[in-house]
Amino acid sequence: MFANYLIGLREGLEASLIVCILVAYLVKTDRRDALKPVWLGVGAAVFVALAFGAGLEFGSQEMTFKAQEALGGSLSIVAVGLVTWMVFWMRRTARHLKTELGDRLETALRTGTAALVVTAFLAVGREGLETSLFVWTAVHATSNGTMEPVAGALLGLATAVLLGWLFYRGALRINLAKFFTWTGAMLVVVAAGVLAYGFHDLQEADFIGGLNNLAFDISGTIAPDGWLGTLLKGVLNFQPDPTVLQVVVWLVYLVPTLALFFAPPGLLSRRGEALRASSSR
Repeated sequence: MFANYLIGLREGLEASLIVCILVAYLVKTDRRDALKPVWLGVGAAVFVALAFGAGLEFGSQEMTFKAQEALGGSLSIVAVGLVTWMVFWMRRTARHLKTELGDRLETALRTGTAALVVTAFLAVGREGLETSLFVWTAVHATSNGTMEPVAGALLGLATAVLLGWLFYRGALRINLAKFFTWTGAMLVVVAAGVLAYGFHDLQEADFIGGLNNLAFDISGTIAPDGWLGTLLKGVLNFQPDPTVLQVVVWLVYLVPTLALFFAPPGLLSRRGEALRASSSR
């Protein structure tokens, strides 16, 4: 449940902050007349995100077991890719997000009402689609027959909306760069578990072999349906009897991704410039 709460909070807070920045910019520049098209774009983005999530859920119920596993595994990989890009992007732009959105909105104001709707729709819609996809795959990975994963995600989204409102009212001041850095790191750990479980789904769908080639089996010590097994699965997508492929995928993703995530911001660009300079000699 905690992992899904974190996903809902982290993803939802980005969308909430974007809405707050857009609304605050219009209010401060005395352009309240432009609020209606902005809210229209936000509403359309939320509707599309909900429809996308509902389509995934109800569409998958009509599939065979192997087709469901193939879909779930494939979407898990896509979701992890999108979320990984998102956490790196937010870490890099968190300090400048307000300025970037303000520039986009100013351009849209000069263009017209339709541009305002599109700007708000695109700004929130990307976050909404990513949230729907990652929440669906995470809930699929951690579901144990209860509504706890869904409740956790919804509670996280509700908290994000509340925090966004408090930001707008000026009642909450935190260092957004640090907040997104540490929640991003936790989200990378969650994503590693989702990715490993996605490959397990593909193994169950017979897309990849090795389903019976277990790396270890400690289910006798940590029962999957026990309190500890449920807690570890809910937080880390832990499985007491993972396949060798799951463990390899988990390590290959988690270790370098966290190393890059915590690397100094200019390290990669400096190394890239050094490599280009050496190759041109």
